[in-house]
Amino acid sequence: MISIQKMLDDEVANRNQTDELSYERPDPLLVASRYRDESIALICALFGYGNAKLIVQFLDSLDFKLLDAKEETIRESLTAHYYRFQNAEDIAVLFIALKRLREIGTIEDIFYHGYRSDHAILEGLWHFIETLRRVYPYESRGYDFLVGRVPQTVSRAGTYKRYMMYLRWMVRRDHLDMGLWSKIDKKDLIMPLDTHTFHLSKRLGLLKRKSYDLKAALELTARLKVFDADDPVKYDFALYRLGQEQILK
Repeated sequence: MISIQKMLDDEVANRNQTDELSYERPDPLLVASRYRDESIALICALFGYGNAKLIVQFLDSLDFKLLDAKEETIRESLTAHYYRFQNAEDIAVLFIALKRLREIGTIEDIFYHGYRSDHAILEGLWHFIETLRRVYPYESRGYDFLVGRVPQTVSRAGTYKRYMMYLRWMVRRDHLDMGLWSKIDKKDLIMPLDTHTFHLSKRLGLLKRKSYDLKAALELTARLKVFDADDPVKYDFALYRLGQEQILK
């Protein structure tokens, strides 16, 4: 296990470079880091599924100034936009919901409200999702996939990878992550488990759980805390890239 830790620590150091984010090596963080705004970053994270090049291409097509526009203008401006499971209405609703959230407070404060009592990231996330859905009650297949729901039990929950990735961007600060927030401790973050990281972590012996779910993300996070109790999620980007590029076989 020591050799795996050294390999990952070296990989983290090597990957912690701004040139890891480029159009040649696309990632939604490339677009998010251009604006350094918590609402824009959330949009980038929530659409962060599928082909990385197409994700960035879609995000580049969005006019984020719409977050300050009138709701009718938002709808009219996004009529031609769609991305995989999301149609124009789904995208417009997300923009409008985030616009309405700004009237309540910052996204950081909403997360913190649920997180603060027990330093529980999941409680912060559940409170945020409930608040987002309350400011604009709306349901569709595409929108439900995009913003998620509060699960009945953790044992039946998905990984919430895109939200965990967003939290990594917001809380951690290095050459990649923006560190725009100050109220949440990086030691409490949960690994943003995607399929690349899931399969690679199993091959490396970091993860035993066979199901790709939130319990697997929590198990991997606990294992990585052995390597760095104060910043277990620092390994996320390195593991993701190693899996994506199929370097370790």
